[in-house]
Amino acid sequence: MTSPRERYRAQVRAEVKEHAWAQIAEAGASAISLNAIAKTMGMSGPALYRYFANRDELITDLVSDAYRQLVDASRAAVAERGSDPAVIANAIRDWAHTYPQRYFLIYGTPIPGYHAPSTTTEIATQLMDLLLDALKDREPGPAMALDENLARHREWAHVDVPESVLRQALGFWTRLHGVVSLEISGHFRDMGFDTQLLFEAEMAASLGR
Repeated sequence: MTSPRERYRAQVRAEVKEHAWAQIAEAGASAISLNAIAKTMGMSGPALYRYFANRDELITDLVSDAYRQLVDASRAAVAERGSDPAVIANAIRDWAHTYPQRYFLIYGTPIPGYHAPSTTTEIATQLMDLLLDALKDREPGPAMALDENLARHREWAHVDVPESVLRQALGFWTRLHGVVSLEISGHFRDMGFDTQLLFEAEMAASLGR
């Protein structure tokens, strides 16, 4: 059970984040301003700082929320359609199309002066763990040979897989976000081809299919 004060605090924090998303949609994440949000909500700046200590705390909450939503969407897709890299890739692409500003907050240009805490990284690794779990029983193709540099730095993986699978996962991840980022940014607009087919072809090529 939560007290009325705790419920009110949660409600205000949620409203603050909705205004922050509106600021991001209008002028980008670097334009987030707690004072501007306070004015919109009819509050004083000091009053709002009781709910978020500073801009960075607000951004961290937004980043964490976005990652959690994306992880949930990906897990739901896996639960419905099976543990396959293509299923995860399409879930991420669909989420990015639905929430482009949230996608760019976590995978776009870094916000000047903001440094994400380790807690956001821990949430983000859950996506890679899903992908590694989907790849672990596959036989990597010849293009995904062992990368010695990667082999020395494998602590980012929480799933016990060979280094060759880690290399395949990173190749897949790089192509996935490369295509999605260009697509969501509008760089393929008016180029006369089906971006869904391009996406599927890139994902298949990275898996040696």
